[in-house]
Amino acid sequence: MSISGLPALPASDRPDVATRLRDALLGASFTADGLLDLLGAPAYAALARSETVPALRATRGDTPLEVLVRLFLLQQPVPHARVEAVLPLDACLESGWLVPAGADEVAATVDVRPYGGPDGEDWFIVSDLGCAVGGAGGIGSREEGVVLGVGGASTTLAGITVRTPVSSALDLGTGSGIQALHASRHATRVTATDLNPRALHITALTLALSGAPAADLREGSLYEPVRDDETYDLIVSNPPFVISPGARLTYRDGGMGGDDLCRSLVQGAGDRLNEGGFAQFLANWQHVEGEDWQDRLRSWVPRGCDAWIVQRETQDVTQYAELWLRDAGDHRGDPAEYQARYDAWLDEFEARKVKAVGFGWITLRRTGAAVPSITVEEWPHSVEQPLGEAVRTHFDRLDYLRSHDDAALLEGHFRLVTEVVQEQVGLPGAEDPDHVVLRQHRGMRRATKVDTVGAGFAGVCDGSLSAGRILDAIAQLVGEDPVLLRDRTPAQIRLLVEQGFLEPVE
Repeated sequence: MSISGLPALPASDRPDVATRLRDALLGASFTADGLLDLLGAPAYAALARSETVPALRATRGDTPLEVLVRLFLLQQPVPHARVEAVLPLDACLESGWLVPAGADEVAATVDVRPYGGPDGEDWFIVSDLGCAVGGAGGIGSREEGVVLGVGGASTTLAGITVRTPVSSALDLGTGSGIQALHASRHATRVTATDLNPRALHITALTLALSGAPAADLREGSLYEPVRDDETYDLIVSNPPFVISPGARLTYRDGGMGGDDLCRSLVQGAGDRLNEGGFAQFLANWQHVEGEDWQDRLRSWVPRGCDAWIVQRETQDVTQYAELWLRDAGDHRGDPAEYQARYDAWLDEFEARKVKAVGFGWITLRRTGAAVPSITVEEWPHSVEQPLGEAVRTHFDRLDYLRSHDDAALLEGHFRLVTEVVQEQVGLPGAEDPDHVVLRQHRGMRRATKVDTVGAGFAGVCDGSLSAGRILDAIAQLVGEDPVLLRDRTPAQIRLLVEQGFLEPVE
């Protein structure tokens, strides 16, 4: 397959060749661990930034692994005889994984990058040449249909996705197929869609070369390829969320005005989720003058869905424009053209009264609750990936709190989550701290202020006593009316449960 100036892709209907190629790659230790051992940590990290010089210096020999690194990662022509000693050369040439390059050399037609699965699986992500990662170095091609490999956004979405076993999963805008590959581990049926037919072809290659089951691949935008009667237990999407003044690059520019693509994606998920199902997205959203950005996002949530929306970072409009101009490599081109593109971006934001752009995660869960819960928050601090289990338990805690009034809450038993520490903040030498902070060292790594009662309550929670009995004991200890303490403490308990410091014991 060839789209405009992009090279033809390997045949996607030759699983026999993909299997033989996979066996050869694994036999040569062309894996994430094998690369780390060969290149060393600095060169391996540089390769993830699209910097190839350290890897070139580390692969001057002729071992099978060095040959494969030069061929598939560094995109260097390699002598015919050296490749023939490592790979099923004739089959790879015939099916299009390799092409002749000069009199006695061959070259790869795609980037093939080892990727370690969550349970130690040796997977391979296929992408266009020079486009395994984007970022500050710029992509390797400006062709509209170019398909990128795995970047930070892809791994972030994979890490936050809930991984419970499900019957059906939908990957919207599959790109190189990384989300479909992850979903194949825990979903009986995986459907992957993309507006770009080249992306669907590459997804098929990624799945085949990784030894994963084939997915149901469908061409089309957003939910267009999904039938009205089809619903799913899991929907994931790392969409073309970039807010840009035009649809230049299919992998990033959605072609809709402002953040309309992300809004449409979120709003359309509700009717396509089964009860209890999750929809998880990465997204950009506009911060518009005179509008609360949190209210903007709340308006996106479809009926019948709980939502947890986390803003991870914001950029002013100049930072945002510069980020994506560099992503496309425009900073290395004609200065006048760069300035014109920059101006067009700022004109677009000015017309829409956009002062900044937010980036983050949006998780929906289909619920039968009469009053859905919508949490929109800003959390720019470091977290511990993978977070899929933390996302699932967040919604479990919402269910618990929704079904327990204050009286039931006081009858409940709770346990302080492991890895929570207490910090006392105050001036040196002071008799009492100004305030007490509980801090998580796992998951979201939250920190929250509590009063002395809250700190004492959390410290005693080991599941053996009900919340009410613990408060009665604290009241006796501090000389406070137990009835008044029972009246004012449930709100603090709810917050500690909601944020994951306390877990119900049932």
